[in-house]
Amino acid sequence: MERVLNYKVETENGAKVCGSVKADGVVHVRVPLVNAKLKKVTATVALSATETTHIFMNGYQNWTYSPEYDIHGRTRGLKHLPCFLRGVKGINRYGDYHFIDYPYKEGITHGESWCYLRDGKKFLLFGSLDEIPGYTLFTYDANKGVLSIERDCEGLKANGEFHAFDLWIAEGTEDEVFDGWFAAMGVKPLVREKQFGYSSWYNRYQDINDETITDDLIGAKKLLKPGDLFQIDDGWETAVGDWLVPDAKKFPKGLKNAADAIHAAGFRAGLWLAPFVCQKSSKLMAEHPDWLLLHDGKPWSDGSNWGGFYSLDIDNPEVVAYVEKFLDRVLNEWGFDLVKLDFLYSAAPFGTETESRAARMCRAMNILRKACRGKQILGCGVPLWPAFGIVEYCRVGCDVGLDWNSTKLMQITHRERVSTKQSIEDTTFRRQLTGRAFMGDPDVFFLREKKSDRTPDGKKCKLTKEEKQYSLTPEEREKLYTVNALLGGMLLTSDALNTYTDAQKAKFNEVRRLMEEATDVSVNADDGLVLSWTLDGEAKTLRIL
Repeated sequence: MERVLNYKVETENGAKVCGSVKADGVVHVRVPLVNAKLKKVTATVALSATETTHIFMNGYQNWTYSPEYDIHGRTRGLKHLPCFLRGVKGINRYGDYHFIDYPYKEGITHGESWCYLRDGKKFLLFGSLDEIPGYTLFTYDANKGVLSIERDCEGLKANGEFHAFDLWIAEGTEDEVFDGWFAAMGVKPLVREKQFGYSSWYNRYQDINDETITDDLIGAKKLLKPGDLFQIDDGWETAVGDWLVPDAKKFPKGLKNAADAIHAAGFRAGLWLAPFVCQKSSKLMAEHPDWLLLHDGKPWSDGSNWGGFYSLDIDNPEVVAYVEKFLDRVLNEWGFDLVKLDFLYSAAPFGTETESRAARMCRAMNILRKACRGKQILGCGVPLWPAFGIVEYCRVGCDVGLDWNSTKLMQITHRERVSTKQSIEDTTFRRQLTGRAFMGDPDVFFLREKKSDRTPDGKKCKLTKEEKQYSLTPEEREKLYTVNALLGGMLLTSDALNTYTDAQKAKFNEVRRLMEEATDVSVNADDGLVLSWTLDGEAKTLRIL
């Protein structure tokens, strides 16, 4: 039976335009409007599902938990939390909670930009071809058998032909529907090479300096290969937002010296920044309060990291000039080859009457692309569609944890929380982006063992907070590195490489070979999650979940 998309465009003055089109292939719904302000743009498609149907809804940004659901699943917002808890530690600012009313009912799932229904190896994909008029919001009600689609454009002015919906709707194999979607968008990845390497974050956190970089390079030179990435993560700056000079106490020789040392070791140099935010204690916030993005007259807070941080306003030319200035310094004066640009969602928590929320996010990404002038970008904390074809590498999931799935308390909070289990699921169910939109970064893997609080002779020793928290079992570590190696486009570790035993060094090389040489990789998510691949002519499988 032919699928039909029924649409309705409503304006604030009460005007309505309704119609229907065939829901197959490239679908454009364009409506002529004259000096209108949009109220609601919606559509529905009848889609039945059975007990064997699996439903994927892409979450708001890369950290947002995005598994496959069955027909009884539901996408959870924050309504289950008491009102006074929803804003604690800014948990309502990392996702779409401030503009999406989650239904919170069994059988109802929600997402942005694309979704699919899957029965076995048959996919039915709905993908946005253009988010500039507003994010394409999907809600599937398995109870009613209806997919509702909405354009995130309330209050947007329109004069002329308005793109109510631009969609790719296709049924077929995984490769058929996703290849078709990216061909219809005209999007190709900027690079196709997988990147192996090291990140300082989970090894050192913010406790980095000249000496730790030197120490980590000693270990890296024993295991990494020329051309691998050595990435310095958060902790080099005096405060988030103050990017023009490094912390002089930690890096008295400057970061050009660090980049030169990385290059001398044969590696590519990467550096972490968060270009569109500043923390409360930053010099930037004290000296340039007019650079902050205001909402209802107050600076917009994006979360609780670093004691609280705020969005910068990209409508302010001085903000854009500042972004261009520090990226030029990092990439061209200091000599870094790649920048990991984080917390990017902060650039566009809102739209205006002349620019949608999604269009603002796309503009922010183009500011970064232009400023990096041919150097490479690893995007993070970013709504994914605006990053398509713009960044070379992009995170496709949440941060991994030092344990499997965090605490029971954290499990009931926001969908963007830290979790190794959720990271694995995000990497699995967004695997189609790698090699099509960019090369996907699934975050790091670990080979480290849990440390004992006793020395070999039985004496008590002091462990750091992170050492106490680390509890990944050998089986959990295997699941993490296997998924990352087989389904990602970037494979970084964040262990202290110079402490590896011979067995860990051998395992490290095995993981690399898995990334580089495995073939016939397939995913079976009909009953749990099982990965299959071929290596050295031998077929292998691993149950992940």
